[in-house]
Amino acid sequence: MKKIVTFGELMMRLATQNNERFGQARSLGLTYGGGEFNVAVSLANYGLNAQFVTRLPNNDLGKSALEEVNRFQVNTDHILFGGDRLGVYFLEQSAGLRASSVVYDRANSALATVETNTFDWQAIFKDADWFHWSGVTPALSQTAADVTLEAIKVAKSMGVKISCDLNYRSKLWQYGKSPSEVMPELLSYSSVILGDIDTAYFMLGKEKVNPDYTATNKLANLYKPLFEHCSNLDYVATSLRNSVNTSHQRIGGILFDGAQLFTSKSYEVSYVVDRVGSGDAFMGGLIYGLNELPAQEAINFATAACVLKHTIPGDLNRVSVNEVEKLTTGGGDVQR
Repeated sequence: MKKIVTFGELMMRLATQNNERFGQARSLGLTYGGGEFNVAVSLANYGLNAQFVTRLPNNDLGKSALEEVNRFQVNTDHILFGGDRLGVYFLEQSAGLRASSVVYDRANSALATVETNTFDWQAIFKDADWFHWSGVTPALSQTAADVTLEAIKVAKSMGVKISCDLNYRSKLWQYGKSPSEVMPELLSYSSVILGDIDTAYFMLGKEKVNPDYTATNKLANLYKPLFEHCSNLDYVATSLRNSVNTSHQRIGGILFDGAQLFTSKSYEVSYVVDRVGSGDAFMGGLIYGLNELPAQEAINFATAACVLKHTIPGDLNRVSVNEVEKLTTGGGDVQR
């Protein structure tokens, strides 16, 4: 069984109910989520040995968050207690043509204040096949960026494949550095990068190119500069989203291996329950696919996993390999 390690922040999510605005809400629904945790849950659902690494405050909220991780058969052996508080985000659910809204309350969280030499990365990566991180963690603070680089270097030295979801969040880069000052070194070790071309260019300090993803014959030349910067890169993937409105999405996916472009079918999701975590569902599906399937089937699996997440409330993609595979082959009938 493949061992996949993910590292990032676990947060409490407080969301309005029944499409209420923040000003209308008198109660909020409580769940837990966070990009790298969401990925770990997907991988555990797919039967892989998923291990989530983070730091939680040693109080009732931190302990409740740990209980949530344990519910999903995700390994918690290297989750540490420390710091003062759990990160929180508030979500105002979207409806029709009104977009969702997110307010973060994660300054000085347990992971944002973590320092190097806190985690035993040699022990964490023992027998590991894959390490996944995202651009959210180095956006939290300089120390979180330093710890991310520390983890990446140890993983690389131990022969562990490394993936990154660029996951740019403009509201988070508030400690005096821009992504282009931090991300290039972190990305240089990556075997797999998930993100759109312009976000990748932005993080590497390159000018935007406004790619046309329908012109697949031109995309290879736009992806190739990423391989020039990241000498360890095997694949770049992009999840495609065309929003008709917040309740109607068109979803697809692209995978490029430096020479060949693989594209998935496009799906119409005409009734969106919750799109939060859909990018993480794509990433989880992609990691599973690249470990277990040929490249074309891997991007098909990742896209279908992303599509299914739109039908599930909360951050987590609570689906099995069988359910994803049924969708890739056109299945949507009642399972008997």
